[in-house]
Amino acid sequence: MQHAVGAPLPPPHGPGQGPTGWIHGAQHPGPGPGLPAGPPPPPPAAPAGPPPPPPQGSPAGPAMPPRRPGPAPHGGPPQPSRETTGHIQLPPGGLVPIPAPPPADSGTGTAMLAVLLIGPAGAGKTTVARHWANHRRVPTAHISLDDVREWVCSGFADPQSGWNDNSEAQYRLARRTCGFAARNFLANGISCILDDAVFPDRPAVGLGGWKRHVGPGLLPVVLLPGLEIVLERNAERSGNRRLSDEEVAGIHGRMAGWYGSGLPIIDNSKYDVETTARVLDDVLARAIASPPSW
Repeated sequence: MQHAVGAPLPPPHGPGQGPTGWIHGAQHPGPGPGLPAGPPPPPPAAPAGPPPPPPQGSPAGPAMPPRRPGPAPHGGPPQPSRETTGHIQLPPGGLVPIPAPPPADSGTGTAMLAVLLIGPAGAGKTTVARHWANHRRVPTAHISLDDVREWVCSGFADPQSGWNDNSEAQYRLARRTCGFAARNFLANGISCILDDAVFPDRPAVGLGGWKRHVGPGLLPVVLLPGLEIVLERNAERSGNRRLSDEEVAGIHGRMAGWYGSGLPIIDNSKYDVETTARVLDDVLARAIASPPSW
C-alpha cells in the first residue's frame, strides 16, 4: 500500500492488533447485505442535575476510557519477541590484551592477533599483509590505513602534495578508524593485521597513537627492504601512491631509525611475497612469546 509523500508511515504491528492504534472492532460496519438501513438511534438523554464530584485523590476532569485490547490471534504464526529479531548481537571492542603464546614450532597457529606492519612506500606492506591474512587457519582481517584515508573523496589530502595540516588530520582520523575496526574484529573472534608507514622520528603520529587506539597487545613489525628494491616497486605504482624517487629515498632513510628500536625488522629484499609472509609469521610467534618493549 502506498502512502502520500510526507505522510507518516503506519506504526509496526503488535500482537492482537492490526497496525498499532487500530483496534479490531473499533470500526462500525454498515448494514448487512439486503437489509435496509434503520433510523439512527436517538442520542442518550442528559442526566439530571450536576455531575458528581470526582473522588478524593484523583484529578478533576473527564476520565479516559480504558484501552480495549483486540482479540488474540487464533492459529496465526507465533509473534517474535523483541529479543529474537534475528539480529546478531556483537560485543563491544575493548583494548586488545597481549595474546597467549601459541604451541612451539607452529608459527602463530590459531592465536588471536592484532599486528601492525610498518614500512616505507614500496616495501610491500599491503601485499604481504593481505597474503598473510588470507593464508591463516583462523579468520583474519586486513586493514590498510591508505585505503581508509582514501575514503575521503572531496578534499582528499594528496600524499604527493607533502605533509600539511589537512594530511595530518586525515591521517589521525584514519588511524583512529583503523584502531576501532581492529578492536571490534578482535572482540568478535577475528584477528587483524594493519599496515601503515610509521616514522620513528615522528612520535606525535607514531606508535603511541596505535597503542592507545588498539591496545597493548598490538604487535608491531617493520618491513624494510633495501633502497633499490623500494625504488623499483615504487616505480610500478600509479596515481597518488607513486612518489618521487627523492621522497622515497628520504622516507627510506628515516625508516632506518627503527634499527636499534627493539622492534623486529624483516629485510625482504630477496624474498617473494609467500616467503615474506612465512617469515612474518615466525617473527610474530617469537614476539608473542617475548613481546617487544615499545
